[in-house]
Amino acid sequence: MFQSFSPNMLKTFELCPKKFYFRYVKNISMPVNDEIFEFGKNIHALASYYLRKENIDRMETSLTPKEKDIWEYLKGINYFKYETVATEYNLSAKLGQYFFGGRLDALLKDGNKYYILDYKTGAIPKNAKYDFQTMIYLLAVQKFFNTDNVTFVYLDLKNRKESVIELTPALEKEYKERLGQITEKIEHEDYIKNKNVCPCEYKIICY
Repeated sequence: MFQSFSPNMLKTFELCPKKFYFRYVKNISMPVNDEIFEFGKNIHALASYYLRKENIDRMETSLTPKEKDIWEYLKGINYFKYETVATEYNLSAKLGQYFFGGRLDALLKDGNKYYILDYKTGAIPKNAKYDFQTMIYLLAVQKFFNTDNVTFVYLDLKNRKESVIELTPALEKEYKERLGQITEKIEHEDYIKNKNVCPCEYKIICY
């Protein structure tokens, strides 16, 4: 049924197969409040321009006090001293019979070691090591750039914290197994019979 999967697709299925059915099988989009994403989008854009060594003087003068505080912290992190490989980068790789991918906030390099940065103005995933975003991005960078030296770094901008996950042979094997298991479930799910009902944006059409 599907040829490619994103982290959001897999997270949605794990949360509620019926929601996955409406969004990704029937392609029904529901309106959501975008205001909560605006702050994060501004920080992401500023970081992207900065890492690409573009002039951001005017952008910095337009920051709100809250944005300026977070930006000064982000700009000063050690990772920003590394070589920039790409920012706001769409990356996918074939793992098994499917393609997996998503949009990386930043991919940096220090010597022969790659670092995936993900800026969080909200919360870092509770179990970041096994978040689908972590698994997919690490495996995709590993395969696309032909490297076994890759690390995922979640940056909690609000609390000034980091969550660092380095890809190891054991994790690579486990990640591939987990992705294979959930895609197998997706392909054989009987969405119509699923009775889960959750208070999400699809509740008005859920049954």
